[in-house]
Amino acid sequence: MSIEAGSKLKGKVSGITNFGAFVDLPDGKTGLVHISEVADRYVKDIHDVLSVGDEVTVKVFQVAPDGKIGLSIRKAVDKPKAAPSSSSRGPRHGGGKRFTTRAPSFEDKISQYLKDSEDRLSTIKRQTESKRGGRGARRG
Repeated sequence: MSIEAGSKLKGKVSGITNFGAFVDLPDGKTGLVHISEVADRYVKDIHDVLSVGDEVTVKVFQVAPDGKIGLSIRKAVDKPKAAPSSSSRGPRHGGGKRFTTRAPSFEDKISQYLKDSEDRLSTIKRQTESKRGGRGARRG
């Protein structure tokens, strides 16, 4: 079985690094799934999503001339087609039910905002402290 760009394969996670996961493929080859290709959402720590030994379906999106194989888990998942927008359905006459998705509540939005804000502040604080050369104490 040759490994070509665009093909979907099953593999087993053989190693995890801070930038991605190595997946053993058929024919004894190994490819890399970059952390940005693991899920449709932001992944801060890859260990939250994958662990060594997991069976995964991957899509090959690149086979480099030097033999490196670029893989994606999120592109291997078949997504259902989105429903057409209301403007493309034409005029609506009474009697039909309107399908709506549940919007996040105000509390959900606030808690997500606070979490994101705390993450950003801790990152800024960490970067600033490293530039000052310590815990932020002034010299001199």
